[in-house]
Amino acid sequence: MGTAVSFSVVSDQPGDAVAGAIAAACAVLHRADLVFSTWDPRSPVSLMRRGQAQLASLPAEVAEVLDQCAGARTVTGGWFDPWAAPGGVDPTGLVKGWAIEKSLAVLRDAGMAAAMINGGGDIAVFGQPPDTDGTGWRIGIRHPWLPDALAAIVTGVTAAIATSGCYERGQHLYSPPGMRAAAIASATIIGPSLAMADAIATALAVGGDDVLARVAALDGYEGYLIRADGTEADTGGIVFGRG
Repeated sequence: MGTAVSFSVVSDQPGDAVAGAIAAACAVLHRADLVFSTWDPRSPVSLMRRGQAQLASLPAEVAEVLDQCAGARTVTGGWFDPWAAPGGVDPTGLVKGWAIEKSLAVLRDAGMAAAMINGGGDIAVFGQPPDTDGTGWRIGIRHPWLPDALAAIVTGVTAAIATSGCYERGQHLYSPPGMRAAAIASATIIGPSLAMADAIATALAVGGDDVLARVAALDGYEGYLIRADGTEADTGGIVFGRG
């Protein structure tokens, strides 16, 4: 997926059981990469983008992801639109979060007490981290201009948090045709689904305050952005912590 993925697992099971669960979770990520890669010309999604395969002939998870992409397009008012991507439909802005969620489910089903998976700023969690008061995970958001500093710390994360921006990978976010991109340095979404949070964070990083207003009206989700001029805004329901 073009990024590093890290695992934090809390368990009282033997080490080999934990290692086996992590290996199975990694297999889910590799499977997603094989199916959805737009860089591999042999992947099912690449074949679909070139018109060499129809959706009905592809693995079932492709239809599942595209269905979620359609939902994300609706809730973001079109700011997230994989069908507007050059070269054909590109679900990249949602599928990483989707795959991490699937991977985390493997750890949960294996009986791990708690876990966090971080894939390039897209983070899914369950359970309680050790040495906490039971309110959830504390997640730091990297400062967009200071690589060794945090812009904020979000407390009480119980499911998913995704951050999008161009400060690590360079320019890779583009507005859909007819929509003018805002000047946003960093965009973060918190909510119950990492797949949806990933997609909405992508939209927020492009659409800015217009998307933030849509997030404020979306049940279960919160948003936080840093504009290019350094000013910030959020939807009001995020609990920020201290370092």
